[in-house]
Amino acid sequence: MRIVRVRHERKSIERMKRLHLVISGRVQGVGFRYFCYEEAQRLGLTGYARNRPDGTVEAEVQGEEEALHAFKKAVEKGPRAARVSEIQNNEIEVQTNEKAFSIS
Repeated sequence: MRIVRVRHERKSIERMKRLHLVISGRVQGVGFRYFCYEEAQRLGLTGYARNRPDGTVEAEVQGEEEALHAFKKAVEKGPRAARVSEIQNNEIEVQTNEKAFSIS
């Protein structure tokens, strides 16, 4: 598992949101989780990405709304070898103690 500490400006918890995403398509074995990690790091987001037994990738990402929107747009395309067919997303409760983005 790779963990990266994300430096945050003191962001107001009221401005923070958290999304739960399930990405379907050709998303395993193509570097998709690492792609999520790179995008999260670039955008200053915390959370995780992991493969699921059904062939999808699950991700939770947390940060400011603009960064989450940019992350979701990037994930819609994914890395070059990926083919995203569907993204399910729901807003969920913010995790106030989270400080990194991890891949498992």
